[in-house]
Amino acid sequence: MNNESKLAAFLVYFNRDRDYFECHEVLEELWLERGRDPLYSGLLQIAVALYHFRNGGVTHVYNKIEGARKMMRSAVDKLSAYPDTALGLRLDLLREQARRYAERLENYERAPFEFYDLDIEIADPDLREQVRLAWERIPPNTPQRTGYSRGPKSKPQD
Repeated sequence: MNNESKLAAFLVYFNRDRDYFECHEVLEELWLERGRDPLYSGLLQIAVALYHFRNGGVTHVYNKIEGARKMMRSAVDKLSAYPDTALGLRLDLLREQARRYAERLENYERAPFEFYDLDIEIADPDLREQVRLAWERIPPNTPQRTGYSRGPKSKPQD
């Protein structure tokens, strides 16, 4: 998969499937190939924050609400360094959505709220077309994965 198709697949998993685990997996490959660019890191962190919050709760092992809070806060910080449109995406809109989500997560214990999805708006017509084609090509990811199946964190299949 080339870099453009990885970004398109990320957007399909994010905007269509709402599979934040899978879109993280796809974009992580691109992030590593791009030398750990903070722009990709910010996008990854939004996906991770949404994944943790949707699957949230507090266990003796991990406080997913706090994890979501930290990831969303960090994503907003990283994305604030970039122009309103980058990678063909409307970062201004995404930053604002993520900032509001981060504020709500900061107050979660006092004012709990139901999980809700975010959308990434595509500004570039060429990228929009790549995503449309990927949307048709990539089958819906159901059931959504909750564990690693590729990369260095994957576990051998029994």
